[in-house]
Amino acid sequence: MSLNEQLSPNNSAQRTTPLEHTRNIGIVAHIDAGKTTATERILYYSGVVHKMGEVHDGNAVTDWMEQERERGITITSAAISCRWKPSEGPYEGIEHQINIIDTPGHVDFTAEVERSLRVLDGAVGVFTSVEGVQPQSETVWRQMDKYKVPRIAFINKMDRAGSDFLAAISSLREKLGANAHALCLPIGAEENFKGIIDLVKLKAYLYDDDDESGMTFKVTDVPEDQVEQVNEYREKLIEAISDFDDDVAMKYLEGEDLTENEIKLGIRKATLSLKFTGVIPGSAFKNKGVQTLLDAIIDYLPNPLDLPPAQGQKEDGEPTEAIPTDNAKPVGLAFKLMTDPYVGKLVFFRNYQGTLKKGSSLYNPRTRKSERVSRLMIMKADDREDIEEAYAGDICALIGVKNVVTGDTLCDRDLDIRLEPPTFPEPVISMSIEPKTKADQEKMSTGLQRLSEEDPTFSVTSDAETGQTIIAGMGELHLEIIRDRLFREFKVEADAGRPQIAYRETIQGQSEGEGKFIRQSGGRGQYGHAIINLEPNEKGKGVETVSEIVGGSIPREYIKPTLDGILEAANNGVVAGYPVIDFKVRLIDGSFHDVDSSEMAFKMAGIFAFKEAMKKATPVLLEPIMKVEVATPDEYQGELMGDLNRRRGQIQGMETKGTVCNIQALVPLESMFGYSTDMRSLSSGRANFSMEPSHFEQVPKSLLQEIVEKSSRAPART
Repeated sequence: MSLNEQLSPNNSAQRTTPLEHTRNIGIVAHIDAGKTTATERILYYSGVVHKMGEVHDGNAVTDWMEQERERGITITSAAISCRWKPSEGPYEGIEHQINIIDTPGHVDFTAEVERSLRVLDGAVGVFTSVEGVQPQSETVWRQMDKYKVPRIAFINKMDRAGSDFLAAISSLREKLGANAHALCLPIGAEENFKGIIDLVKLKAYLYDDDDESGMTFKVTDVPEDQVEQVNEYREKLIEAISDFDDDVAMKYLEGEDLTENEIKLGIRKATLSLKFTGVIPGSAFKNKGVQTLLDAIIDYLPNPLDLPPAQGQKEDGEPTEAIPTDNAKPVGLAFKLMTDPYVGKLVFFRNYQGTLKKGSSLYNPRTRKSERVSRLMIMKADDREDIEEAYAGDICALIGVKNVVTGDTLCDRDLDIRLEPPTFPEPVISMSIEPKTKADQEKMSTGLQRLSEEDPTFSVTSDAETGQTIIAGMGELHLEIIRDRLFREFKVEADAGRPQIAYRETIQGQSEGEGKFIRQSGGRGQYGHAIINLEPNEKGKGVETVSEIVGGSIPREYIKPTLDGILEAANNGVVAGYPVIDFKVRLIDGSFHDVDSSEMAFKMAGIFAFKEAMKKATPVLLEPIMKVEVATPDEYQGELMGDLNRRRGQIQGMETKGTVCNIQALVPLESMFGYSTDMRSLSSGRANFSMEPSHFEQVPKSLLQEIVEKSSRAPART
């Protein structure tokens, strides 16, 4: 679709902030790296708040849910806007709007990171100067790679014992494969962390320890004892960016001096290429380095015009794109839903193209229906501000739009574009849930339905045999929060069964299966006949179905129903009734009846053929394996490693930094229930751990029978 076709002739958009002065960024990291604290400081220095909130005090602006304030963790991504005017550099004195999404660090809430990164233009990865790259850091880095998000890194907690800025940069390179280079160097470390040296400006910023706000600092020349180090790392920085900027490369090779703006534009080009990550040290809690980070967000992260237009498809499958201009018909993506007690359903919306006005209608290509936007809002965590119009590049909330799910495209009816939605991981844990009183049944159903609409990694099903309600999610904490929200938001007290694990099944051999569905009764009969070849697929490759029917042994109109039957049968394997993964099936032959054949008969033939083939293909049961990292004081290392071994864990590595030992292990999810309590007990409450899904592995034969027996009694399936 050409831009002329998308232009809106009656649109006279008037924005206060030009698109090139807008930044849509996410703050992402491992749990406890300091994302929310960094966001609080950004809001303070940009004038949005006049008092800094603290996570540990339960008064952080972006941690607005009761559960977040009680636990000191971020559960839901919070959107908030601020304005910042760099004091130096190419954007000196120009006010910019920064739309920020503070995302959770806990793996159970990874969907929040996934959908946020899908609609953001840039990101700040926060790492700690002691631990460097941690397991969830790797996950969010992969998510940024997946959505091609340019990023900078903030090495936080430089004031902590054991902090090491250069070691943290090394861990970015080794564990993430990042082309990471310092943009600044710290002055001192641990309790002696006093300031930072800007490698571009060749200036030192020394903070006044008597001013806890971090607003007072002295700008000086580079300290004499660090001149050599600064020259070395500045040289490395310029050499790195010369690969991305011909002008920088030319001057660098000819030994000419580069101006501050030339270096900054070179860093910007390198960052936008996705092959370079600039790194800044600081301490968000001690209010050091955050203003430098804000300048870097403006200087190096993209505005919506810097990135390729959002890609989509028309109804006929032809590729098209949404162009970031205000004077066009609107196109955007609904990336998050939230139920608000005062205004009902809030739809978080990234507007990629055009100007959206309050009261206008948006078309949903999925439902083929239009819906009216009764109100438009800019979100400020749990606060909000009504607006009349949303422009290209804006992130806002829509009210009045009802029949929408996460990932829906909403656009002008004339366009009919579908943008690519975010993708989400499958739930790994499930449990039964029932209200304590019969009177609460309806309220619980309503609550669960709303919560599943909001969260794509949370699902609700009903077991046909027992009538039990089964909820599934990403982990114990995820389901615990769901139960807590049911109680607080929907006033439903619910009892939960023991968590059930999302086992999977696969095959290890090749086989052939034949399925016949023949029914003869008065009137028209049923006839379907299919022969398939079944073989293992590469690990992680998923399910492939191929038709190799030639000569019309199965008519074309019955091939899809047969393959649908095979996929339906794969939802319940033959070992313990769990979904089957990583297989390839080829439909090779069959037969039909001129009168009695039907789509339903061939679907049943596909089901029977798959069941027979799977029984002969050496089926096995797989269990989810988790990547676990435990951080513990040295003295508890032995007990905790022994405990992980008892849980069938495989120790992958161990790293000691100062007095803290990091243990990495792969442990079956089945043996991790209740680990949090046991770990605290073994370490006198001084250890902590993180866990994320790694892969599936075959269940040991010694446990197989027990799991099969349990699964035959338990209703839960994911």
